[in-house]
Amino acid sequence: MKIVLRVDASSQIGTGHFMRCLTLADALKAGGAQVRFVSRHMPEHLRGMLVAKGHEFIPIKSSPSGTSDDLPHAAWLGTSQHADARDSLEALSDQTWDWLVVDHYALDARWESLLRKTVKKVMVIDDIADRQHDCDVLLDQNLYADMDTRYTGNVPQYCRLLLGPRYALLREEFRQLRKYVTPRNGLVKRVLVFFGGVDADNLTGRTIEVLSKLNSEELCVDVVIGAQHPQREAIEAACAQWGFACYVQTSQMAELMAAADLAIGAGGSTSWERCCLGLPTLAFAMANNQRPLLEEASLRGLLYAPRSQFEIATAVDLHFRTLIDNPRLLQSISLRGLEAVDGLGVRRVLREIGCGSIVIREAMEADAEKLLMWRNHSSVRAVSRNANLIDKTTHEAWLKTVLADPARVLLVGECQGKPIGVVRFDMPAEEAEVSVYLDPDHKNEGFGSELLSAAEHWLAGHHPAVLSIRAEVLENNEPSHRLFRAGGYQIQSSLYTKDIHRV
Repeated sequence: MKIVLRVDASSQIGTGHFMRCLTLADALKAGGAQVRFVSRHMPEHLRGMLVAKGHEFIPIKSSPSGTSDDLPHAAWLGTSQHADARDSLEALSDQTWDWLVVDHYALDARWESLLRKTVKKVMVIDDIADRQHDCDVLLDQNLYADMDTRYTGNVPQYCRLLLGPRYALLREEFRQLRKYVTPRNGLVKRVLVFFGGVDADNLTGRTIEVLSKLNSEELCVDVVIGAQHPQREAIEAACAQWGFACYVQTSQMAELMAAADLAIGAGGSTSWERCCLGLPTLAFAMANNQRPLLEEASLRGLLYAPRSQFEIATAVDLHFRTLIDNPRLLQSISLRGLEAVDGLGVRRVLREIGCGSIVIREAMEADAEKLLMWRNHSSVRAVSRNANLIDKTTHEAWLKTVLADPARVLLVGECQGKPIGVVRFDMPAEEAEVSVYLDPDHKNEGFGSELLSAAEHWLAGHHPAVLSIRAEVLENNEPSHRLFRAGGYQIQSSLYTKDIHRV
């Protein structure tokens, strides 16, 4: 699959749009997609990051033709949408693209419509809902009180909306570290300070000044800034003076969040990274579009975002002291954050655009040992109709029988070449019965829905005579009940069924 991403970054735009696009691009590339970045504004160190990760980057430049567009953020583009579309089309003229992903407040339906000449489908990443879009999918990973209606009238009727932190584009290291974190106990011994990659107002410096006056030898402070922070030297000097650790353009953000007891920082997409790792946050809006997000997240107990009338230093001092004296509140914020963001958003987005990470193949006799190990695991037996252990001889005989039976199919799902689960279809006629189980080492990683969907597509392509699928689920197997409900199955007594609709 060929995918192009149109995104910019600068001191005015910030780096958040770029980072979430990079996260998506990394996952796409890992799944075998060809990825190209097209940008008009991109700092040199971010270009280097793209190259280091193996992504193709094409800069676009043209003589400014004015920014007469009526969008609030039109100045971010540095030219007109028509001129940018012309330059973007030229950068993509060597081939046809399956998907265009655009993350830019200065581009709307007018630009997107022009790009359809060379792209099959368009996905927009947005979070301000202030303009029309011509897109097939719209992703807004943030949280707002009017989330269900805020894009009404701004997208085509056929557009699929991916809304909320369930689809948060978090890097793989956050999902991996999440396995090892537990809800915080409310005691604050380590603080993480991060106000985004640019922090033009130097809220970082003012927060350092506040923390330096606490005179607490037991408090460890980690400070993170971007490579282009306007006060980089001053911040590095202040951290050295007060014994704080300073990280510049670090690749260790997930580790720092996992180690911290409390974060002080901005809203935006970083909020979901902190929630994923259960890190309570004292959050401040650095842009007007962050205020509604922080208000809703605060109302839901996912972070602490005071409506302070004070200057930032005074507000940090006041509310930081309030939080460290309220461990139960921090415990609650940590737990609710973990519950709200599971780190599987990237996989869900990939699945929605047909770029799932799971590849289906037919099982072989060489899979016998691994399949038996999975089947005999206590977590699988607990939800099986036959909960007894199966011996090797019996299993190998069963596998040979299944593989030789034209009315039965045994499929193995692989992710990046590693088996992660198995799906069996028994097809006596036009209805197939499905059975699914995962490698126990990959439980709770979001593979279930993708594995089932990929297997259904395989079945439809290889056995077109099958018109419906049923699944029998034990009453106590709630994960499987959720899996089949989410997959569009309808329950009939204790059975789930689904009709297959031909495309």
